[in-house]
Amino acid sequence: MKCFQRLIACFAIGLLAGLSLQTVALAWDPPDPRTYMPTFADLEKAKKFYDDPRSVFAGPLSLKNRLPKELYEKLIFPVEEMKKEWAEVVGFKAPDLVGKKCPDIKPGKYTYKDLEKYPCFKELFPPETYSRIKPGGPPFAGNIPEFEIVPTQQFYHSLPVARMTKENASKVKSDAKGYLVGQTWEGGYPFPRPSGQYKALQIMNNVEKRYFGWDGSFVLLEETGGYRKDLSVDFEGSDLVRHLKLAGRSYEPYGWFDERAKKRGEQRGFVMDFKGPRDYVGTAMSALYYQEPSKSDLLMVYVPQLRRIRMLTSTDAQDPIQGQDLIYDDNEGFLQKLSPTTFPYKWEVLEDTEYLTQVFDGTEYLARKGLEFRNVKFMRRPIYVVQGKQQDPNYVYSKRVFYIDKETFTHETVLNYDQKGRLYRSVTIGKRFEPNMGVFHMSGTYWLLKDHVDLHSNVIFEYQLPAFWKRKDVTLEQYLGAK
Repeated sequence: MKCFQRLIACFAIGLLAGLSLQTVALAWDPPDPRTYMPTFADLEKAKKFYDDPRSVFAGPLSLKNRLPKELYEKLIFPVEEMKKEWAEVVGFKAPDLVGKKCPDIKPGKYTYKDLEKYPCFKELFPPETYSRIKPGGPPFAGNIPEFEIVPTQQFYHSLPVARMTKENASKVKSDAKGYLVGQTWEGGYPFPRPSGQYKALQIMNNVEKRYFGWDGSFVLLEETGGYRKDLSVDFEGSDLVRHLKLAGRSYEPYGWFDERAKKRGEQRGFVMDFKGPRDYVGTAMSALYYQEPSKSDLLMVYVPQLRRIRMLTSTDAQDPIQGQDLIYDDNEGFLQKLSPTTFPYKWEVLEDTEYLTQVFDGTEYLARKGLEFRNVKFMRRPIYVVQGKQQDPNYVYSKRVFYIDKETFTHETVLNYDQKGRLYRSVTIGKRFEPNMGVFHMSGTYWLLKDHVDLHSNVIFEYQLPAFWKRKDVTLEQYLGAK
């Protein structure tokens, strides 16, 4: 709770009420997510945090079994059509770009011992991943003693996202410094074929405007374990996230969520409700992100001990989230605003190459002994490696390095360096591809967070479902009366 003691004075109820607006009328009436979202007890029955190779997609928590039929059918599209449309958007298919680096390494099963047999693995794995190909043991969770390489497949986004990208990319404008002019972006990926002087910034604009987890309208259950350098447990927590996309929507209401979002240039909003451990229960954070680089985002937190809602400043957004090896700007791997004035970066593309990156089918699991990941699968993927050097020495990180999938603009790994130039924190992102939806989501995946300075790590198990919330569901207004 120390980070909350540094927050500034609380908001008046009148200001908070101003953040809530009536929802728009939809051509369809989406079901209330509360009618189908599972509890943490349901999740524990479907897949335990440790030593459980079962897939959550094999039982009652599968998307088809869990979602109302009308909602499920609304989210699926013809697969071959999605493949064709997305290849036209980006200009290639991933299988055509990979296989040139280390061609002797074929699909199949391997162990850490094969690193000596095939020295080229050092070139094929990102360095942070390569360091984990070994038996489990201190100082970090998340080592991988054995793994399988699966054939590269084409990934793609949904038909609406592809068509929005085709329609709107030509309308997107950048300013003299290469930053996206927010009001010129109407949906889809703004720079589907990044190029030119500001190629790196264009790639990062795609990351910022990403379509992840059903267009950013979802409910997320997270279970977190925290581990000291001797791998003893020092944190066990859980939280529930309600997230709503407000701009560039590919589901109804299309485009802007409502007139207020359009007028104010609102990008996304969410509430993170902490369910454990006991001393964090009742704490909740909300965020409202704006499109314009010069406009500060609105971050607030409800502190149950004070029965007050308080505002976070941009400095507070650099504080660690309770019990986890990341800061608020590290949510989803990267939620920091791309701005030429507030903690600006100098961006550059370090590599345009191929790497082995992890893909999830739901059978992966965390072994309690040694905290190893098991049933791990990798796939050759075309990857951009993009570096951002921080221009303001007052920011917690001096630079960030991103491993970004070239075909989908989803980021795989983020390396964050402190102001002394040391690797400070890393985030390895777990995501699953849903072929009949053209969606990447977090259900049944593990994330690995590492603090390389303090020698601490977190493993987060995720379960995510599409959820079309109302505005009131992603504000803290409800906490004033409920707590």
